[in-house]
Amino acid sequence: MLKVVQCWDDGVNDDIRLIEILRKHGAKASFNLNPATHGDLRQGGFSDRWDKQIDRLARSELSEVYEGFTIANHSMSHPWPTRIALDDWRSEVVDARKILQDWFQQAILGFVYPFGDCDLATADVVREAGHVYARTTKNVTPCLPVADPMMFHADCHFHNENFWDLYAKAKASEAEVFYFWGHSYEICTEAEWAAFDEKIARISADIEAEWVELPDLFVGNLIES
Repeated sequence: MLKVVQCWDDGVNDDIRLIEILRKHGAKASFNLNPATHGDLRQGGFSDRWDKQIDRLARSELSEVYEGFTIANHSMSHPWPTRIALDDWRSEVVDARKILQDWFQQAILGFVYPFGDCDLATADVVREAGHVYARTTKNVTPCLPVADPMMFHADCHFHNENFWDLYAKAKASEAEVFYFWGHSYEICTEAEWAAFDEKIARISADIEAEWVELPDLFVGNLIES
């Protein structure tokens, strides 16, 4: 049975529409948040690159928007990890985890490096803070087993043109795990939203696949890492 996991970064307004699709198809997902970017009001602006408004959700919206989903740590304020002092990085990691656990009343076991930036020292900080895995932005199939869970690579970005080929490759692997990630603001057109809906529906309908929670890959004895 293929175990499918997904995660989404940054806590933005398009997560609301994305979550509607996930709920419709019974899909599980982790959302990677930065507490310092969620204020009393939405914060953001118009993105020329994506030709749309992109806002970080307001603090007051978070509990309702992400109800029933797993939350992971994306650092306090989204800095480049290796470009700041290690003590500052430690504060980014530890403080964010404490706040997220308080906000959502769930154990925060997952981590995602801002910009995918990490090295051995920054990874050790994440490990010592109590996380069981940390995702980079590198891609590899199969994504498991992994030598160090603090250097966990996904199979692909959700827009990858070879998504279904990688899905099949992961299904044929010994670990039988497929992991994809992205940002909801990267879904820009109605055609892309429809395609994403179809993608989630197809996975949910696959009798040889099941959605699982990311931390369970490491603490739920689903696989040996």
